[in-house]
Amino acid sequence: MDITIVIPAKNEAGSLDRLIPAIRQHQPEAEILVVNDGSTDETAGVCRRHGVRLVSHPYSMGNGDAIKSGARNAGGDVIVFMDADGQHDPADIGRLLDRIADGFDMVVGARQIDTHASAWRRLANSFYNRLASIMTGYEIQDLTSGFRAARRKQFLRFLYLLPNGFSYPTTSTMAFFRSGLPVAYVPIRAGAREGKSKIRVLRDGVRFLVIILKIGALFSPMRFFLPVSATLFAVGASYYMYTYLNWGRLTNMSAILFLSSLLTFLIGIVSEQISSLHYMHSENGILPRDNGEKKEGHGK
Repeated sequence: MDITIVIPAKNEAGSLDRLIPAIRQHQPEAEILVVNDGSTDETAGVCRRHGVRLVSHPYSMGNGDAIKSGARNAGGDVIVFMDADGQHDPADIGRLLDRIADGFDMVVGARQIDTHASAWRRLANSFYNRLASIMTGYEIQDLTSGFRAARRKQFLRFLYLLPNGFSYPTTSTMAFFRSGLPVAYVPIRAGAREGKSKIRVLRDGVRFLVIILKIGALFSPMRFFLPVSATLFAVGASYYMYTYLNWGRLTNMSAILFLSSLLTFLIGIVSEQISSLHYMHSENGILPRDNGEKKEGHGK
């Protein structure tokens, strides 16, 4: 396999100076591509000194945008994404590639639970993993791991979905699962990052939650809308029973809840039809313009 290792970096000169030689030691034939996301330190200079490919943003455009730039410019058929902060062990790259060779389209390095930075972050990640598993119908062991390998052709199909900020792992994982592409997990131990984390648990946690619901609603609408509709109906029915037994009448609130349940269900039906169009275009090979390749399928 032709391999490109994509490393998004912002002010990571110190860790890159140690990471790049370690990657070359374990993957001497792989192309190393560093996306310099508007760094103000010597990140670009370190990359030039080590002779790796460098794509530089004129200003910081976000981790997700750096991932997009890396995917567009990658020369390999398989892309390995890893952070520049020293958390990921280059020795584990081979383990991810072995699973790609087994026929998987994406392989994720699943961090062991005791390697997360804090108890609060472990709890938050467990909640996100569980919610995403419900929305996709598959077990998701590590939703937010930035250490993963994917076939470039398949990854480009979902490039337009990726946010420019954090949480590209969340979006790509759910998109692969809901599109029926095989995904595997390889257990890894994440090291302590160098420097301070740019992720804020509360602020970015809300973003992760919104992305889970958004991708779930896009790829499997009824898994989102049907429980909401059923909950509204159950609350309306319970309140109607209460008011009927006490006052013998149907109140406006019960009527509103019943109508809300019906409308939510109908929205889910319409969304399901729209979602089927997304699958149709994907299966026919019609790719979004934002993938760096020519259209295929009907547009060929």
